[in-house]
Amino acid sequence: MGLLDRLERGIEKAVHGVFSTGSKGQVQPVEIASRLRREMDHQAFAIDQGRTLAPNVFEAHLSDTDFERARGWGQPLAEELCDVAVKHARSQGYTLQGPVRFTFRHDASLKGGEFEVVSRTEKGAPRPNIPAAPSRQPVQLSPVLEIDGQRYSLNADSVVLGRSSEADIVVDDTGVSRRHIEIRTESGTAYAVDLGSTNGSYVNGQRVSGSAELRDGSTISIGRTKIVFRLLPAPRGGNA
Repeated sequence: MGLLDRLERGIEKAVHGVFSTGSKGQVQPVEIASRLRREMDHQAFAIDQGRTLAPNVFEAHLSDTDFERARGWGQPLAEELCDVAVKHARSQGYTLQGPVRFTFRHDASLKGGEFEVVSRTEKGAPRPNIPAAPSRQPVQLSPVLEIDGQRYSLNADSVVLGRSSEADIVVDDTGVSRRHIEIRTESGTAYAVDLGSTNGSYVNGQRVSGSAELRDGSTISIGRTKIVFRLLPAPRGGNA
């Protein structure tokens, strides 16, 4: 089965028999397809060595009766004809400067069965110049401890918590040793280090043996006191 036969059969199926073969005084889809290819060949021209530019926008001018028949089924037929143009361009090595479009136009000067196919070259719409999104500065996070509703900033690489008044953060809890736990920061990572406490230290329910890495939201338990480790955005112009 040739290309024209396949086109005609495909279009007839799409438009449910409109433009059926054999009707006198009516334009047939296969005729439009043939005229479209001839129009591309006639209007194609070489733009440099190895490149030939062909039109990509087409209009079929139809008589009153043919236009009325085409208007109701124009989209399926137009899509089929666009495919014909694309395939013909590939087979001939033509260059198209934009997407293929095919439309039908009414021409009162034409009689039934008469039609014209005109074409032009049209570049595809340029991409809009969308400005790049402004880059965001990385957010600096500041480690803090939340204890009984109070927040303590960890501004030093080593912060000791305990019941002693000499501890960096005093915890008023009889189950807490005088120097109970140290929050140590190394290379940007915080660790909980038990300092040989009597009752031990726990991070997320696990007893600390040596040290345990802390992450945002980690819960530290010493005695009856619950401590939450947080990483919060540092205020601009200074530390928390």
